[in-house]
Amino acid sequence: MLRDITLGQYYPENSILHRMDPRVKLMGTLIFIISLFINHSWTGYGLIILCFIGVMKASRVPPAYIFKGLKPVLILIFFSAGLNIFMTDGRVLLRIWRLKITLEGIERAVFYSIRIVLLVLSSSIMTLTTTPTSLTDGLEKGLGFLKKLHIPVRDMAMIMSIALRFIPILTEELDRIMKAQASRGANFDSGGIVKKAKSMVPLLVPLLVSAFRRAGDLAMAMDARCYNGGDVRTKLHPLRYSKADFLAYGVLGVYLLGVVFLRYAGSKMGLL
Repeated sequence: MLRDITLGQYYPENSILHRMDPRVKLMGTLIFIISLFINHSWTGYGLIILCFIGVMKASRVPPAYIFKGLKPVLILIFFSAGLNIFMTDGRVLLRIWRLKITLEGIERAVFYSIRIVLLVLSSSIMTLTTTPTSLTDGLEKGLGFLKKLHIPVRDMAMIMSIALRFIPILTEELDRIMKAQASRGANFDSGGIVKKAKSMVPLLVPLLVSAFRRAGDLAMAMDARCYNGGDVRTKLHPLRYSKADFLAYGVLGVYLLGVVFLRYAGSKMGLL
């Protein structure tokens, strides 16, 4: 399961999404997430899913590689679905002791499960098509207006980029530690959930030691390159918008207008 975490990883490919400005991808991800929360209809979600399929095909990342990032959050999806199925009032389909399964609960469970899936997949596509350096530059440029409020935008962008980059690094480190301990007789697969959770406790100390060691190495590397968080550093590849990026902004605007229209005006016109 540790190898199935795709958030924070980069998949090299020569696609239009890979070549796009990171600010456009960040804005697109933000608009996509907003559209997930403002929509409460199946018609709106149908539009969102179609747009997501188009973006996934444009990224040229294998769908199997994208969808395997769902495995670590399956427990969260099942937990959320179970709560909605058993805790929602409505037309009762089945009673199990004091629990009841309602039609409205099943509908809400499917609805919110799709929302979680799309949230995870959209974030994964952004990181899979954007290098850590480009992501840092995009965050810094995109939040540049906060500099007028004396907010350390460069440091914030660097922290968020490092946090995303450390996700796959730490999962690989945890996988290595588990294999090392398994070779010494440790068993992480047998037993119930409680036993498996207890077997993971001895992994925390070496994982924390490794994380602090990597953080120290990163700090020394940044000091060696004279990084001080100031605004005087130049960039090897400064960000510049292309015509395709402006076109992408237009497409995002049309998409947002369509989603808002379906949310607030579709029901009045009988489209939902």
